Amino acid sequence: MTLNPLVLSLALAGAALLGARQLLRWGLAPTATVAGTQPAELGLPARSVHLNGPNGLRLFAWYVPPLAPTGAAPAVALMHGWGGNASTLLPAARALHAAGYAVLLPESRNHGRSSRDDHSSLPRFADDLDRALDWLAAQPEVNPQRLAALGHSVGGAAVLLVASRRPGLAAAVSVSAFAHPEQVMRRWLAAYRVPYWPLGWLVNRYVEWVIGTRFDRIAPLATLPQARCPVLLLHGAQDTTVPLADAQQLMAHKGNAPVRLLALDGTHESFADVAQAEQAVLDFLAQARQRVVPAGGLAH
Repeated sequence: MTLNPLVLSLALAGAALLGARQLLRWGLAPTATVAGTQPAELGLPARSVHLNGPNGLRLFAWYVPPLAPTGAAPAVALMHGWGGNASTLLPAARALHAAGYAVLLPESRNHGRSSRDDHSSLPRFADDLDRALDWLAAQPEVNPQRLAALGHSVGGAAVLLVASRRPGLAAAVSVSAFAHPEQVMRRWLAAYRVPYWPLGWLVNRYVEWVIGTRFDRIAPLATLPQARCPVLLLHGAQDTTVPLADAQQLMAHKGNAPVRLLALDGTHESFADVAQAEQAVLDFLAQARQRVVPAGGLAH
């Protein structure tokens, strides 16, 4: 018996899509963990808070109030990467707190102690970061015109998405962010020896369908040129997870956005000289605070 070519093609496409769905469930579901350093171990006077998320979700966060609660303190929201939690960026929180900042370390949905949802994605990381910034702006000891965001990996990509659409954000620091989700998926699929066509292509289209948007709309390559505030791209020169070439690609396509790229010795997860990286962030934020923010919300 000979199969109709159209029927055969549809059968193969269906099998490929089923394989794509299984591959995503196996390899891309974030592992929720609460393991890691606690604020008290770093001498941080943090308290646990819960932010209101969409559809009744609750987002866990640690809040470290400023040393001098005068009502004019600058503040930074720190967003972890895929599979991380609030402890991931605690060393950065310690440096920022010592410099006079209020700091909020939220856990994106499906991570740490936050509520579970049907999936995680770059847009959802960005939405959760927006809610963290809204919460910070409402604190009486914080100056809402001096809010900044810092994120790592997918959290860094989320920072760029927020920076492209949030008026009044004072500064954005994106650490180890990728240039485009399609590139990330291609690298991930190649690591598992999955051919891009047809399975890899179907995986990417399926992910777009699940998250409700095209990669081209949310990719840092698209959002960075729309940044409304100064942006620091901080990247490890020896990063093999997201190569430095991604950051260089972002710089090459930044348009008129006020962006600076700083490459330091280090990998995707850490820098060789942590103090150097922390000081670079503090210097950048201090310079960004000198910019005037008019009533319309755009710095000049």
